[in-house]
Amino acid sequence: MFNPSSTFLFVLAGLVIVFVIAQSVFFLVRAYRRGKALNMDMKQIRKMIISTAVFTFAPAVSILLGVITLSKFLGLPLPWLRLSVIGAITYELPAATTTANALGIGSLSTTITDPEVYTAIAWVMTLGIFPGLIWVPLFIKKIQGGLVKLKNKDSKWGDIVMTALFLGMISAFLGMVFADIRDGLKGWIPIFVLLFSAFLMGICGILVKKCNMKWLENYALPISMLGAMVFAVFITPLIGG
Repeated sequence: MFNPSSTFLFVLAGLVIVFVIAQSVFFLVRAYRRGKALNMDMKQIRKMIISTAVFTFAPAVSILLGVITLSKFLGLPLPWLRLSVIGAITYELPAATTTANALGIGSLSTTITDPEVYTAIAWVMTLGIFPGLIWVPLFIKKIQGGLVKLKNKDSKWGDIVMTALFLGMISAFLGMVFADIRDGLKGWIPIFVLLFSAFLMGICGILVKKCNMKWLENYALPISMLGAMVFAVFITPLIGG
């Protein structure tokens, strides 16, 4: 039987992640030495490195939640690899769910042991995110130049375009939230969880703006995700039966 958490897959994922970490350390050391060669304030540089390292823990919480969520049915190596190198739970989970549904698997509540299903999900998750690796270096300069030009010409329209782009991206994921709305009150569970998550994010925003709790900016996403998950745990048995 196929095991998505086999030692072989752990070794493959580990090799890629070790390579990425080594690459990061390499550029960190090069940057540190370059700053020293330019007679920069090394005390300030070390302070920046430490503060940056500390603040990476907050976004890492949301990434960890994504790994835990996906590992339930995909095992640990693939989610660990995808979310450690490139990927996001907002994309990975819909991609995996959509592929599984297309292959006749209605619920991803148990670990996938069919190698064909696992391979199909892995390919969709990988190929779906791969074009960004090509488009960004090829077109990001032109795109940014166009946005900067628009913003310099009319800052109001520049902000509107950026907001529209962001909302367009979010709208692509809302289909899954409203997909089961016709199944009675049970179909409203994802919507209730979404609203509760938005409520928590709004509270965090108010605390940041009104109470000047700037440190909360880095923890707003993990707090919203954790709170929504806890809310889902309680509301699903009550509504879903």
